[in-house]
Formats: sequence, structure tokens, C-alpha cells
Amino acid sequence: MDRQTVFEYIKKKYKTLPEYPWRTYDSNAVFRHDDNKKWFALVMDVQRDKLGLPGTDLVDVINLKVDDLFFRDMIIQEDGIMPAWHMNKMHWITVLLDGTVPDEKVKELIDMSFMATASAKKKQKIRPPKEWIIPSNPKYYDIIHAFDDENVINWKQGAGIRKGDTVFLYVGAPVSAVLYKCRVTETGIPYQYQDGKLTISALMKIKLQKRYSPDQFTFEVLKSEYRIFAVRGPRGIPDSLSEALNR
Repeated sequence: MDRQTVFEYIKKKYKTLPEYPWRTYDSNAVFRHDDNKKWFALVMDVQRDKLGLPGTDLVDVINLKVDDLFFRDMIIQEDGIMPAWHMNKMHWITVLLDGTVPDEKVKELIDMSFMATASAKKKQKIRPPKEWIIPSNPKYYDIIHAFDDENVINWKQGAGIRKGDTVFLYVGAPVSAVLYKCRVTETGIPYQYQDGKLTISALMKIKLQKRYSPDQFTFEVLKSEYRIFAVRGPRGIPDSLSEALNR
């Protein structure tokens, strides 16, 4: 995907045209939301050596925002994707527009950045269902037998999780494995609970869809095959893990 193809994609999907705010760098183009005016993409040309690449010729790149730090740490391991050039490296990435990154991946990352920078009202309107992996601690709740008598239970509301999303419940030690796939059927159920480090301010209802063997998606498998080194809160999952869990 090159610069012009990016422009055409954004114009067609988001009805947004590029802005050129810098006289000195008149080829650098910004795309922003029409309501909150936040950027969701910056297209520019940068010398390859400044990106840690061989050569000094200019290459087109696009800077995009990634809210999920776990996903960001994974994605920058791929060819043509790196921590952002001249922007916050914890929340933005730089993607080469020289054919290194497949077109569909570039489009996917543009869409992700658009969502990450959208206003709350716009996010509510346009975000598609999402998959999450969420932790469960057997010390606080008997998750092993949670679905023995019914297939819908209440669960702690995770930040960002919405009705229609899918959650994969990772059960902590001594199990240390993903055991359940569930669909979120209701969110925002009022609830107040606090006990030491555990605080719950809202619940969601989750419906069991699939069970996994305790030796199938163990922590060692998540770490060695899918580069998941910790499950401490709700997190998006890589495509490869999603494919395996839904197989």
C-alpha cells in the first residue's frame, strides 16, 4: 500500500481528506476526526536511516495510534512496523508504506487507530464486536465449577468490554490456562464490592459458548506460541490465537 492508496482508502471509508499543517514539511499529511478534531493518522516521508533501516532515501510511512499496549508490543515485532517516529512510542506506531506491510494489515491498523482516537459517542456507534482474554482468580471465585449448573453467570465488568463481545476466561494458578469462551450478553449491571485488592463497581453477564481442556491453552502455550507473557486484565488477542481458540 502506498501513500495515494492510503488517501483513497481513508476518503472512501471515513469521508476524510488530508490536511497539510506544516509549511516546512508540506508533504506531511494529517487525518483527523470531524467532531473531536483528534488525529488518527499522519502520513509523511522519512529517511530510512532515521528509522533504523539501511539507506538514506526517503520512504513514505504512516503513524497510527494503538491503545492496547499488549497488542502494540506484539505488532512492532512484525516487518515494517516499529515504535512511532517523532510521536509517543508507547501509544503510536510507524508503518512503512513501501509494500513491506500487506495492504489488508495497513487497513486494519488504520481502522484500529480511527477507533482508538474516536470520541466516546462515535466509538459507541461504530465499534464492532471484539475478542478479549480476561483473568479469573480461583482464590476469589470458584471459576472451575462456575458453569456446572447454568450457562449464564455474572462477572466483573472489564474496562472497554461491551455487549456482543467475546471473552476467553483465563484461570490463574494452579490451573494457569484458558478454560472458557463466553459471549457478553449484558453490561453495566450496578454492583459495589471491595475486599483488599479486589474492587468491583459493575457486572456483566456472560454466556458459555465453549469449554477447553486445561492442557490445551496453558500459560506456557500462550507464552511460547502467542507471545502472551502475562494476563493481568482484559486484553485483546492476536489473530493467530483467535483462530486457534475459535477452531
